[in-house]
Amino acid sequence: MPDSSDSSTLLSGITRLPVRKIAPDSFLEAIDPVVIEEPLAIRLQFGPIAARLEQDISITMRTPGHDEELALGFLFTEGILPATTAASTSSGAIPARTTVTTTSGPNGNTITVSLPASINPDLSKSARHSYTSSSCGVCGKTSLEALNIPGIPNTPDDLSIPASILYDLPALLREGQDLFEITGGLHAAGLFDRQGHLIALREDIGRHNALDKVIGHALQQHWLPMSKTILLLSGRACFELIQKAAMAGIRIVAAVGPPSSLAVRYAEESGITLVGFLRQQRFNIYCGGHRIRF
Repeated sequence: MPDSSDSSTLLSGITRLPVRKIAPDSFLEAIDPVVIEEPLAIRLQFGPIAARLEQDISITMRTPGHDEELALGFLFTEGILPATTAASTSSGAIPARTTVTTTSGPNGNTITVSLPASINPDLSKSARHSYTSSSCGVCGKTSLEALNIPGIPNTPDDLSIPASILYDLPALLREGQDLFEITGGLHAAGLFDRQGHLIALREDIGRHNALDKVIGHALQQHWLPMSKTILLLSGRACFELIQKAAMAGIRIVAAVGPPSSLAVRYAEESGITLVGFLRQQRFNIYCGGHRIRF
């Protein structure tokens, strides 16, 4: 069954504000649902038991809900949690002793990921300013070198799907976007199995946050690497989203919107099948077309 948001998550991502609705022949005072955008401070606790360290990693603007998944997904796709951690464990995920705790802070918007002493985070991979906007995660990077984050190794696979499966994915994603249905103002990332069944969906005002939440959920569910899944993005496919998909071992990425040139180049280098403009039973294949059957 798809992992859909519960009612408490829906309420945490929405507020209601007064609005004046103007039309050529009418004027209406109303109360409308509006998506919430709030900061989330992500902190990391690590080191030997006798000398634990705690460090601020990032402040990201996000829609509240699934914050633990967001923190885990962010730390993993930034390369702070090493890719070998996910690839080398028997379950294919972070060790069970990795804990996530919500700490006190303004409106509770602080989350701390506590790592076992055996994991050494690579903090050099988080070459960001202290603030990350909801619109673009990559624009906070401080150097081009920081963009190159090694992910799960690209190994040969036999993943192949009929084109007809892709045709149905946008409608299935849209049906699961509960917050978008109410507010009309969120991005979504959906994870499907190779038969086209929705297995996880997350929404957020930031497209990179939505994907981090999906990947964080996959980490918690011991799904990595996700080499047998299809990722669908509700908007455009930018470089950072392809990079995050590669980190998680995803081999087919489709987007309702267009990709960027750098996204196409990175997808090709990473062995990812990249599909864009997936709508109304049409799509473009930019690379990796061998995985799609006609």
